[in-house]
Amino acid sequence: MPGGKAPAECGISADNSASAECSAPLEHIASVGRSGPMGRSAAPESAGLKTGKLPVNAMKRSVLGQIRTKREEVLSGAGVGRDCAIFSSCGEQNIAICVQEAVVTVRPDGAVRLAERGKTASSDKEDKYIVGKPAPLSAEGTSAVRKASEGQKSSAPPGQEAVSGTWTDEMEMTMADLIAKCANNLAAGGARPVAVMTALLLPQDTQESRVRALMAQAEEKCRELSLELAGGQTRITAAAAMPIATVTGYGTVAMGRDHTLKAAAPGQDIVLSKWIGLQGTARIARSCAGQLSQRYPAWLVEEAAGFGRYLSVLPEAEAAMGFGVCAMHDASEGGILGALWELAEGAGTGLLTDMRKFPLRQETVEVCECCGANPYELLSGGCLVMTAWDGEGLAAALKAAGIPATVVGKLTRGNDRILTNGDEIRYLDRPKRDEIYHTHGR
Repeated sequence: MPGGKAPAECGISADNSASAECSAPLEHIASVGRSGPMGRSAAPESAGLKTGKLPVNAMKRSVLGQIRTKREEVLSGAGVGRDCAIFSSCGEQNIAICVQEAVVTVRPDGAVRLAERGKTASSDKEDKYIVGKPAPLSAEGTSAVRKASEGQKSSAPPGQEAVSGTWTDEMEMTMADLIAKCANNLAAGGARPVAVMTALLLPQDTQESRVRALMAQAEEKCRELSLELAGGQTRITAAAAMPIATVTGYGTVAMGRDHTLKAAAPGQDIVLSKWIGLQGTARIARSCAGQLSQRYPAWLVEEAAGFGRYLSVLPEAEAAMGFGVCAMHDASEGGILGALWELAEGAGTGLLTDMRKFPLRQETVEVCECCGANPYELLSGGCLVMTAWDGEGLAAALKAAGIPATVVGKLTRGNDRILTNGDEIRYLDRPKRDEIYHTHGR
């Protein structure tokens, strides 16, 4: 992509419009292959566990397999692909609860500090469903990213200074990220997010200014999403090498309404909102901005780094429930392939999907190609996976609300989870470790 112009054939306009989509070649899916009874055997105990999501087999054996006590008040409890629990209540609404944890940082994505204050959603159709938009990198900020990658001192203005692009093996998140993820999981369960509680474990000698910054960011995201920060705990401990946060989200769900994976069934269409790989693209674009800027025009790198503005799924969840969606699942770690496997596993079904229909931004294709990531197994926060008896009708309803949506396949009877690409057929395997960890380790 020489110069500063976008290739018209891939759907990117020079004004960086959100219509930029492109289908990545199937070569990106080298890891998706037939594996006998739908999955690899578990890793030997001596191998130990790597950072990231607990492998599905280990989760089934050592977590879900240990949960035996059941209560009738728990309408939807622990299970594969179930990101929030639903509890019965005495009133007209049930209670939904979700828990998320992460190593936290004040800086967005641990790479470039941007002004993340929510702005009024754009009035144009493209962005009208976006809750808040991050400020774009200024010319000075972009220059600072390049200088950081080259080991030079930054001259960026306060708030856009570059920091080290070296990542630890832990995937850091901001408090805003963590709260947004909780809210997304509640919304995907059919709940209206109401409040969060936080617990912070901080290393010894943590400055009070850092505590204040973490909580200020949490409150700002709560204000943006109309949530109350209802309390929590903060502890300084020698046991914590890095700041660790747990966020518990609370929401209400109408009595009798269940949009968890239990509501999915064979014959339902599979619909995806927006695009896949958004969250991972933003993280990589921020941490590898210098490398990307040597290959692509600055506007493309800035656009990719700004994909965080698409990560809330609350608008599409609300629109989907108004239409009559059956089940919803928030795609995140493990990418779209991991989300689809969890959908089928949680529903107890097979699936048939056409990979050529997976919605993919051209910026994601370019970033993944440059940094060696598989976009189909890359963090896909912001993409809501839905099932409905009338998938085309659901997609049309979302588009009418200004939310891109695509029908990509169907749930089927049996256990075969099939990916097609023209005449080529492959079988979906258990979720693998997210590509973000491989990319950050390069």
